[in-house]
Amino acid sequence: MNTILRKSVLGIAGLAFTGGVFAGPVAAHAADTTHISKPVSVAVQGDKLIPHGVQGEQSRIDLNDEQTANVKAIIAATKKAGMDERAAVVSIATALQESKLENLGHLGDRNDHDSQGLFQQRPSSGWGTVEQITDPEYSTTAFLKGLKQVDGWQDMPLTKAAQTVQVSAYPDHYAQWEQQAADLVAEHWNK
Repeated sequence: MNTILRKSVLGIAGLAFTGGVFAGPVAAHAADTTHISKPVSVAVQGDKLIPHGVQGEQSRIDLNDEQTANVKAIIAATKKAGMDERAAVVSIATALQESKLENLGHLGDRNDHDSQGLFQQRPSSGWGTVEQITDPEYSTTAFLKGLKQVDGWQDMPLTKAAQTVQVSAYPDHYAQWEQQAADLVAEHWNK
């Protein structure tokens, strides 16, 4: 897509969103602690955390100590990989969708095949061993390696970047976590 067309499409999407016409996905399987809310503010184009604003209604959950520790681990792994705050936002939003930032082991009958960890990565798909993908640093680094391979991920909507790495059956669901992920990165990046 050429630059002028892309800017036009993004501009129209932004106007539609601002006008309250744009509606996004809401997870049908969200936990009881999930709050759906309209975004309080739309980020401007130059914002490094949310460069294109958020898509659709946003979800938010209250985090416990384990989930907050996982946010900090994702941020640390992102910094270690030499990537910026936007990469951390994409990673945290992905983990919010996949596991609600809980480092999940095998869930028995409720498990999606052999998916485990923060990003619900699968050993059978080559993400690593169970021990590796349930290690927050390893699983984040594996996700970020996949993200680095997505040409232009920095300039695409979060949900498209996350979906390209994750190949989810629900590709649009990542978008609902962008504001909370950005808020968490803003809160913890410099700590």
